[in-house]
Amino acid sequence: MVEYKKPGPDPQDKAAYVRAMFNSIARRYDLLNTVLSLGRDRRWRRFAVGASGLTRGGRGLDVACGTGMLALEQALVVGPRGLVVGLDFSGEMLAVARRRLAAHPQVRLICGDALTLPFPDDTFDAATIGFALRNVADVPRTIAEMARVVRPGGRVVSLELGLPRAPFFRQTYLLYFKRLLPLLGRLGVGCDGPYRYLPASVLAFYTPEEISGFFGAAGLKGIVCYRLDLGIATVHVGTKG
Repeated sequence: MVEYKKPGPDPQDKAAYVRAMFNSIARRYDLLNTVLSLGRDRRWRRFAVGASGLTRGGRGLDVACGTGMLALEQALVVGPRGLVVGLDFSGEMLAVARRRLAAHPQVRLICGDALTLPFPDDTFDAATIGFALRNVADVPRTIAEMARVVRPGGRVVSLELGLPRAPFFRQTYLLYFKRLLPLLGRLGVGCDGPYRYLPASVLAFYTPEEISGFFGAAGLKGIVCYRLDLGIATVHVGTKG
C-alpha cells in the first residue's frame, strides 16, 4: 500500500508560492531549463510525447503546461486536425506559451488548476505533465484527475526530474544541483530563490516507486517508469483500463 506522505509546505501555501515563483521567472524559464539540463530537455519531452501514444488527429492534454514546450511537442504529433489543450495557473507562463504556439491553432491554452481539471471524463487520448508534478499541492489527486479525463485505453504520462543512482555520478550531480544551479539561476533571472527551490523540491519529492504507486491507485494499468540519462529524468506511463 502506498503511503501518501505530503512533502513540503501546506498545500495552499505551496500553490501560492509556486504560482508567484513561475510568474516571476516566465521570460527566462526556457533558456535556463535548456542550460540546466545540458540541452537534454527537448529530447526528454519528445520521449514523453512518444510514450503517450498520441497519433495524427488525436486529442492531447498537457497539465501545468507552463510556457508550452510539451504542448508544442504534442501539437507536432497530432497535426493540424488534432487538438491539444494546455492548462496552467500561471498567467505569465501562459503568456509566453501563447506567443510560442500562435502558429499552431490546434492548441488551446486555458488558465486552470491541475487538482480540478475542467473537463468531462474520458475526453482525451492522453494527458501529460512535464517537470511539474513535484510543484502541485496534491500529487495523488493530480494523477487521479489526469486519469479521469483520459479515455479508456489512453495514457497518462509524467516527465520529471530525478536523481542518478550510480554513486559517483549522483554525488557529482548533487554538488552541481545544490551549489552551481542557484548561482546560474541568479545570473539568469537576477535571483536565486527559484533555483534553490528546484533542487530542494527534487530532493524532497516522492521516489519513482512511489509515483508508480500513485499511478496504480488512480486505476492506471501497465505502469512503466523510464529512467533517462542515468536517472536525471524519469518518465512514468500508465494506461487507463
